[in-house]
Amino acid sequence: MSILTSKRFQKYFVPGIVFQSCVIAGGYGTGRELVEYFMGYGPKGGLLGMCIVSLLVWSLICAISFMFAQIFKKYDYKSFMKELMGPGWVVFEIAYICFIVIVLAVVSASAGSILHELFGLNKWIGIIGMSVAVFALVMNGSSLIEKVLSLWSFVLYGVYILFLILVFANFSGQIGHNIASVPVTGNWAIGGFQYSFYNLAIIIAVLYTIKHSDTPKDAAIAGVLSGFIGILPGIILFIAMCGFYPTIIEQELPVDYILTQMNMPWLRYIFQIVLFGTLIETGSGLIYSITDRIAEAFKNKGQEVPKWSTPVVAVILLVGTTAISSFGLTGLIAKGYGTLAWVMFIVYVIPILTLGIYKISKAKKN
Repeated sequence: MSILTSKRFQKYFVPGIVFQSCVIAGGYGTGRELVEYFMGYGPKGGLLGMCIVSLLVWSLICAISFMFAQIFKKYDYKSFMKELMGPGWVVFEIAYICFIVIVLAVVSASAGSILHELFGLNKWIGIIGMSVAVFALVMNGSSLIEKVLSLWSFVLYGVYILFLILVFANFSGQIGHNIASVPVTGNWAIGGFQYSFYNLAIIIAVLYTIKHSDTPKDAAIAGVLSGFIGILPGIILFIAMCGFYPTIIEQELPVDYILTQMNMPWLRYIFQIVLFGTLIETGSGLIYSITDRIAEAFKNKGQEVPKWSTPVVAVILLVGTTAISSFGLTGLIAKGYGTLAWVMFIVYVIPILTLGIYKISKAKKN
């Protein structure tokens, strides 16, 4: 039996892999996000924020959310949030759609920047190419998305580990020196909370993977693992970035800057091509969460899902976010994500930690 189709793998690891695949483009794909929320506190402060705050928040909220989805059998975000918040689910949906628009705009901007830096191509070629690939994946449904995301995650981890090994081989002294000697500045916990909060909306995009869980315990284990699987590549990347502090802070594409400094063209091409693939993963995962929510709404009413709904919604989202991507990568991350962090804290983190835990406890007693 293939590992990708084994029950244990689907139950415990697929949710984390899909979570990581959806997080990466908006969370640490280009490295700019890590600079924005962690490097400003110094290398050591940034590592504390990631390894203590963000990791624990992701694992805790994923575990509670996945348990809630499994217990109440709510696997699309509309039914999930209606069960959690009642009429208040509409507030979350508005925030979630804003989140998807901003992340997809970041994905589009990143895709354009990567191919421009790598091959000198016009940025629109990367943006359009990414959009076409996302559209193709979404049209083939959740089963193919799960398989593609799982396979690509193995490739991603392999490339990230190779990247860290080679960076250490060339810059280990500088990495160690910067982590040990640069003082921690500011409140690194705030950066960790902000980073984790805006990314938590991704949980809603991976609820369909909890259908593999047989018990609340299975879902909770998958949630804890999701925090680790989701953030580990980011930690690897941040450690590598520490060797280039403080110059790295001014770079729009920190990862590409490191690859250029290493003077290994082959690694730069491999890494950026893999990263481009992760942008496609993120885009397809987020858009599928919207099309799946629409499909479930029709099914709940006993109606057949219109064949036009998925392609039309996908095209509208891709075209709309492509236009927004013209604001530029740095501006979208600094302003858009900063606001989203606290919005998601109010409309998702507080409800799941209060109403969510209460309803889970009540359901278990009954």
